[in-house]
Amino acid sequence: MTKRITAKYKIDRRLGCNLWGRPKSPFNQRNSRPGQHGAMGQRRKLSDYGIQLFAKQKLRFYYGDITEKQFRKIYDKASRIKGDTSEILIELLERRLDAIVYRMKFVPTIFAARQLVNHGHVKVNGKRVNIPSYTVKDGDEISIKEQSKQINLIQEAIVSQEREIPEYLEVDTKDLKGRFLRAPLMHDVPYPVTMEPNLVIEYYSR
Repeated sequence: MTKRITAKYKIDRRLGCNLWGRPKSPFNQRNSRPGQHGAMGQRRKLSDYGIQLFAKQKLRFYYGDITEKQFRKIYDKASRIKGDTSEILIELLERRLDAIVYRMKFVPTIFAARQLVNHGHVKVNGKRVNIPSYTVKDGDEISIKEQSKQINLIQEAIVSQEREIPEYLEVDTKDLKGRFLRAPLMHDVPYPVTMEPNLVIEYYSR
């Protein structure tokens, strides 16, 4: 288990927002920074660099266990594709298999989505895929293995009213399968907090 996962409940307080929009977020009870001196004083005003760094950290942490090296590679790939780099960055992040499993509400958190994929419970077009960063293409079918459909975590997540399934996905909640219909635009993605990928681009372009 990585240090990032064990400390995931401190991320909201560190960033100063309920990053995943969860009712049980510790930020809802304590909106100060974590640590011994977290409750002392107000958050300092950020410089332009600090604002860009904050935007980058917020977007990176949202997708769970993505390291800085992995996130930079996604940015580099987005910057090489013709078009709006910030929109392409979001598209590449949303095409990750773990992100799609999370969006389809097969699990309650992005961290659980990564674990579900890692443990081999997810299929893409009928074949088991255990790589969370696997890039899903338009029209691909994502499904839960037959033997895994009765896992309590999955059953509880699929009936939860906590999140809505976005329009770029088609999901059969009874059969626990769905389809990635199209690449999402920034406004299609149901982020609970404001994301600013343009600032992420500025951060890496400086």
